[in-house]
Amino acid sequence: MKQTIVTLDLEGVLVPEIWIAVAEKTGIRELRLTTRDIPDYDILMKGRLNLLDQHGLKLSDIQQVISTLRPLDGGKEFLDELRALAQVIILSDTFEEFAKPLMKQLDWPTLFCHKLEVEQDRIVNYRLRQLNQKQKAVVAFKNLNYHVIAAGDSFNDTAMLLEANAGFFFHAPVPIQQQFPQIKAVESYEDLMRLIKTELK
Repeated sequence: MKQTIVTLDLEGVLVPEIWIAVAEKTGIRELRLTTRDIPDYDILMKGRLNLLDQHGLKLSDIQQVISTLRPLDGGKEFLDELRALAQVIILSDTFEEFAKPLMKQLDWPTLFCHKLEVEQDRIVNYRLRQLNQKQKAVVAFKNLNYHVIAAGDSFNDTAMLLEANAGFFFHAPVPIQQQFPQIKAVESYEDLMRLIKTELK
């Protein structure tokens, strides 16, 4: 068996989209936009921070919404099975301040993500740990002689999926799938696990 690391996106793969949940709770429709809609992450995040300021939303307000979220149906069981088969790293463009309650529910898998800049409960900026961190993490794992299998659902996952030895879309919107026909797409955890197990042989 190859020495393998599996890298997974978080939101849309294991847990709900955090910003969509905040949009539904607050009624701010523009917060529903994700990297599925706006590929440029800087434009997306600056727009989100402007909306939070306009509506007076604080970090604690968002954390309150996140505290009500649960992993996607079957997501925890999928991750548990996968972690018994291979090392798993979550590569996400979320933030440590958002992810902690969700990581607890998933039994604390390893997470590489970003950080927020917060002043008196107000999110004033965000700090990327590294540009293109998902793709660069895969490059680093490959340089350590790991076989990398990756799965994600959005534009910001495509560099990771293409860089990996094997990359798969999970629940990706059809327009994104159509732009990257070379990436195999699946819709169920069962199908994704089957593809991963094939790669692990």
